[in-house]
Amino acid sequence: MKKVFLLTAIAGLFAFSSVKAQKDVAMTGPKLGIGAEFAFPMGDFGDVYNLGFGGSLLYQHPVAANLNLTGSAGYTTFTGKKYEAGGVTIKAKDAGFIPVKAGARYFVAENFYIGGELGAAFSTADGGKTAFAYAPGIGIEFPVSDGGAIELGGRYEGWSANSTTSSFIEVRLPYNLGL
Repeated sequence: MKKVFLLTAIAGLFAFSSVKAQKDVAMTGPKLGIGAEFAFPMGDFGDVYNLGFGGSLLYQHPVAANLNLTGSAGYTTFTGKKYEAGGVTIKAKDAGFIPVKAGARYFVAENFYIGGELGAAFSTADGGKTAFAYAPGIGIEFPVSDGGAIELGGRYEGWSANSTTSSFIEVRLPYNLGL
């Protein structure tokens, strides 16, 4: 029985060391993520807009153990919906935005991160406003090759302008390429 236990322990150590020897994309080198985003408006913003969708690029650069600085830009459009205002039914126009943000990601476990970004969301509408953007979030990366990983991330995002905040929960599904 002791021999079986010892052999199992040795085999487990070899298996664990060979898994750790693979390149871990989340922890090594700079990378660029290209992804799809799906936004679910909340509160007053959700009363006027349905699902938002778009795409983004996110660059990550390691600066310390488990810590990456990030820079992102993308495009998100929200589809307007019909709503009641003062007894009148109104159809909101679709709204497009270009969010540009910088932030950081800290990997609390091998492929699991927490992070946050700050920046601006630029409206693409004529006379549209620019809003202060903030976005705390979490996510996980699934390595699929030596130089790439599929990521699943979620975040709360708020855009504040003129004493109002448009907020939503966003799910991001990118492919991260090691550079």
